[in-house]
Amino acid sequence: MFTYIKDTKLEDLGAGVSRRILAHGGKMMAVQVNFEKGAIGPMHNHPHEQLTYVLSGEFEFTIGEETHRVTAGDTLYKEPHVMHGCVCLAAGTLLDTFTPIREDFLK
Repeated sequence: MFTYIKDTKLEDLGAGVSRRILAHGGKMMAVQVNFEKGAIGPMHNHPHEQLTYVLSGEFEFTIGEETHRVTAGDTLYKEPHVMHGCVCLAAGTLLDTFTPIREDFLK
């Protein structure tokens, strides 16, 4: 399956965060998330496994009880049901991969 950026929609989530659903199917989904400096990804959890690859920018991420600064090239793993969130320290973009797919994002 091919997904072309021109065929995707950038969704404004408000408060300096936008999301673009990329390739998905079967049990996997890739999502691009853009953050303006100072934007917050509120603490939350979900039943999906999630990998986050930092494409650009700088973020302070909390996963469970740990908080670390991450920059381009860093990768984070989030287990199902573990609380996580971030603060964007320098405008940037994340590439999130979920399994199974986030049906809630497709509605």
